[in-house]
Amino acid sequence: MTKSAKALVVLSGGQDSTTCLYWAMREFGAANVSALTFDYGQRHRTELDSARRIAAMAGVSQTVLPIDTFAAIGGNALTDDDIAPEQGARDDADTALPNTFVPGRNLVFLTFAAAFAYTRGIEHVVTGVAQTDYSGYPDCRENTLKALELSLRLGMDSRVTLHTPLMFMSKAETVRLAQDVGAMEALAYSHTCYNGQVPPCGHCAACELRARGFAEAGVPDPLQVRTGGRI
Repeated sequence: MTKSAKALVVLSGGQDSTTCLYWAMREFGAANVSALTFDYGQRHRTELDSARRIAAMAGVSQTVLPIDTFAAIGGNALTDDDIAPEQGARDDADTALPNTFVPGRNLVFLTFAAAFAYTRGIEHVVTGVAQTDYSGYPDCRENTLKALELSLRLGMDSRVTLHTPLMFMSKAETVRLAQDVGAMEALAYSHTCYNGQVPPCGHCAACELRARGFAEAGVPDPLQVRTGGRI
């Protein structure tokens, strides 16, 4: 990768995408990085505010694209107010998908991101998906992303590359990467809680997973320090 290449980061406002934003700034140069955020009717809408603030802190341009299709489809805890997100981090042996899985979300996000990048001469798209994440979402796996990358290249006759710097990292390793790329200050304004609470609720699966990662890394969570949360 060269400092003259341009990169588009899918920025949700969460821990992983924030870390990837700063990773991309290091790899491609801040002047060559932009961010794309999706408003898909998520119940934790405070993450949209987090994404805007983090992009501003990083000094990168950000575009928010509205996609209301997932809310219309429904059937998951991230878009349906009447479905409560599962509590607690999952055991690694649990292979059933949690109710926070939004079918097709990452496939659609990355397709839109690639199309957005195509019209702007950007060949690199960065996303914070991780195969090692507790949930085992099928659209976060390396084989899915490789297949999607090939489809995007063929379908748009492009040279788009999907970058997944966190793919095989544990949450503790992503915390250490965030330190290395200078993302810790921005992480104080990131949002992870599935219940959309600030300070974080501390008991949903996303909160517990985040807390475990910082604990294993031996690093205080900047968000907890800023908000006085108790996880």
